[in-house]
Order: sequence, then C-alpha cells, then structure tokens
Amino acid sequence: MKSYLAVFTGKPEAMSDWQKLPEAERKAKETKGMSAWKKWADDHASSIVEIGGPLSRTKRVTESGISDVRNNLGAFTIVKAESQEKAAKLFEHHPHFTIFPGDGVEVMEVLPLPSKH
Repeated sequence: MKSYLAVFTGKPEAMSDWQKLPEAERKAKETKGMSAWKKWADDHASSIVEIGGPLSRTKRVTESGISDVRNNLGAFTIVKAESQEKAAKLFEHHPHFTIFPGDGVEVMEVLPLPSKH
C-alpha cells in the first residue's frame, strides 16, 4: 500500500459566495455537509492514514523573505491505497464539492525520500 496526499481545493470567490448565503441556508448546508463528511470518513476509515483538516491562510517563504499569498488549497487528508487511481476513487462524490463550495480534490502519491547509495 502506498500513501497519497489528497488536497481539497476551492476558489476563494466560491467561499465568498458561500458566506453570502442566508445564514439559515448556510447553516443547514454546513450541518448536512459535516454529516456527509463524517459518513465518508467512517466509510473509508480503513484507508485513512491521517484525517487532516482545514488549512488556514498561507505564508510563502522564499529566498527573498516571507509574504502572504492566496491559493486554492482548503484542506488535506492522507490515505493509503494500492494505486493512485484507487486513491482518487475514494473521493468520488465527496461532500467537499457536492455540498460545500469546493471544486475538487487533487490526489498525489507521497514518494519516499531518495536514499544515498
């Protein structure tokens, strides 16, 4: 089994639109979404290595220093699967984009560090 990093993405403007929903509608969707997300996690518990969580604002560190940046990264989870295809299939119909305003989940293998020979 290999490990895969799943990064939940969403456009900042979609989150802004979400915040503009009437409070009762937004709260109802949040409740439905969190229930669906918990069910997804329960259904895939044997594949989840690290449930992860939401990501906050981003600082970018370069040779030039530290700066604030915006990106589309919203949350992460680490799963195990026999292949990238099987790892990706775990996220089909995920509430991140079927209920919440996310636009996708990007799945990539966590490769081992190169060893010295």
